[in-house]
Amino acid sequence: MTSASRDGAAASAGSGAPPGTGGRGPTILGISGRRLAAVLIGWFFVVFDGYDLIVYGTVQAELMEEWNLSAGQAGTVGSTAFLGMVIGAVWVGRLSDRMGRKFAVIGSVLVLSVFTLLCAFAPNPWMFGAFRLLAGIGLGGLVPSVNAMTSDLVPRRKMSAWATVMMSGVPLGGSIAAVLAQFIVPSHETWGWRFMFLIALVPLVVGLPIAMKVIPSDRAIQADHAAREGVDPEDQPGFGALLGPRYRAVTVWFALATFVTLLAWYGLGTWLPKLMQEDGYDFGAALNFTLALNLGAILGSVVTAWAGGRFGPVRSGAVAAGVAGIALLFLLASPPIAGVYLILILAGVGTHGTQILIIAAVAEFYPHNLRGTALGWALGVGRIGAVAAPQLAGLLLGWGLGVNSNYLLFAVSALLSALALTILFGIQKRNPSPNATVVTTAADPR
Repeated sequence: MTSASRDGAAASAGSGAPPGTGGRGPTILGISGRRLAAVLIGWFFVVFDGYDLIVYGTVQAELMEEWNLSAGQAGTVGSTAFLGMVIGAVWVGRLSDRMGRKFAVIGSVLVLSVFTLLCAFAPNPWMFGAFRLLAGIGLGGLVPSVNAMTSDLVPRRKMSAWATVMMSGVPLGGSIAAVLAQFIVPSHETWGWRFMFLIALVPLVVGLPIAMKVIPSDRAIQADHAAREGVDPEDQPGFGALLGPRYRAVTVWFALATFVTLLAWYGLGTWLPKLMQEDGYDFGAALNFTLALNLGAILGSVVTAWAGGRFGPVRSGAVAAGVAGIALLFLLASPPIAGVYLILILAGVGTHGTQILIIAAVAEFYPHNLRGTALGWALGVGRIGAVAAPQLAGLLLGWGLGVNSNYLLFAVSALLSALALTILFGIQKRNPSPNATVVTTAADPR
């Protein structure tokens, strides 16, 4: 690095802004100018990530009818995207550290959009499933790479708030998919469901040109963090460092916390209407309970963003997950209907809010040159919990163990998340600067 570039990086470090990313304009949550534009285009892409997560469910009935699929076959086709997400989260998260945030974000959007578009032209379910698998790689890689980019561009004290903003794109995108499907899918006997996948043109045509312009160069971001964190911008430790002696315990506990948090959240989201009907409530009440869960998730996003900024994301996440776990245990006592609503609101606050705080916490524990890998690893393992949740819940019901077995599964998962985050808080207290320089050894892959 030249003397001039060192001076530029040092000046940038003092201001907290990567070189070339400042600018005039409104300041939102601590950032403005090009940094704000880069983070907002990242959020725009996350909205389409959420859209793509839900879109298959909105057209599943039409696919089953057109291709004469059984429920099991339709489920297998649907699961291909989740398998791709596991691969994408781990692999693209690593690429974001090795090749840069801009490369990872744009690459994820390209893969997600192109293969989602191809789904519209799939001639049979097997080609459709293959396209969904490949789209899932971009789908899984986008969230960790966007959040890694965001953590590089925003002040650390604002990361919990920005993580909330980022993840708000997922339910927003899913809601857009559900609303559009009501108008688009019935509009044409053959092309109705296919038009749902043509929406992927929007991030390609609108989002990518903007992203190419406003996302700062990776060299600028690396120079800034090299100055602030004392790391060599050419030093790119990989999974060897993530699972090495310095970070092994933190990595394992973050993976466990993400796995059980997403198991509880996705399990509730998938099975709650059915469980409530099994418990004697009518269909309308079951849907209202699901609404309460999601309202809790929205409320949780606001509450945990404030708490994460005030008390730290790890400590706040441990409390939120513990509240969710204890609340869910009360479902075993068959509470009155008002109590059920309160329990599910608290469960939404604790599960969805905790996952947002985990994303913010990873940025605190790992240095810049390992952050994308760490986010990808945690979210990749967590997606396994999301895939396992519907299967485990169905098995418990199939074994005749009743709805209480599911409530217990989700409650214990939330409590395990609280335990993992409590242990991480203890690690953080013993090492107040956990994201100090990573020392790369000869054993670390480059």
